[in-house]
Amino acid sequence: MTVVLRGLAAGAAGTAAMTAYQLAVAKLQGKPLSTPVPERWADAPAPAQVAKKLADAVGQGERFTREDVPLLTNAMHWLTGISWGVAYAAARRAQRPRLVGNGLVFGSSVWCASYAQLVPLGIYQPPWKYPVRVLALDLSYHLVYGTAVAGAFRALERA
Repeated sequence: MTVVLRGLAAGAAGTAAMTAYQLAVAKLQGKPLSTPVPERWADAPAPAQVAKKLADAVGQGERFTREDVPLLTNAMHWLTGISWGVAYAAARRAQRPRLVGNGLVFGSSVWCASYAQLVPLGIYQPPWKYPVRVLALDLSYHLVYGTAVAGAFRALERA
């Protein structure tokens, strides 16, 4: 159980680092720091669209409106990040403790998984349809996340 708890905590630390980096980039780009209410669900950030699709799949989609998008985005972002931390913990047991290498591989894997999941759901386009700079920025978010998860997990192992 200790490994699972470390994974949860490391996932939270990684999500916090990724969020801080995303907010810093948004600020530098002059973009809003909070999620606005979109005009259409298709314009909502990916985490909110996933939450809506999940709710629709279990017959609860009508419970959510576009006004719920900021909350859904934040909740799904954190739930996803924290749960990937548990996946890291499980995988980490079979690896040597190479902080940067493990974090970069893990972050890249999570980034690839996002496209593998979100393209079939119709939320993302295939990666080759995005400009390289958009893909690079998205990858950088996930590399920050992966490195922070690996660092936090390692610190928790030593504590």
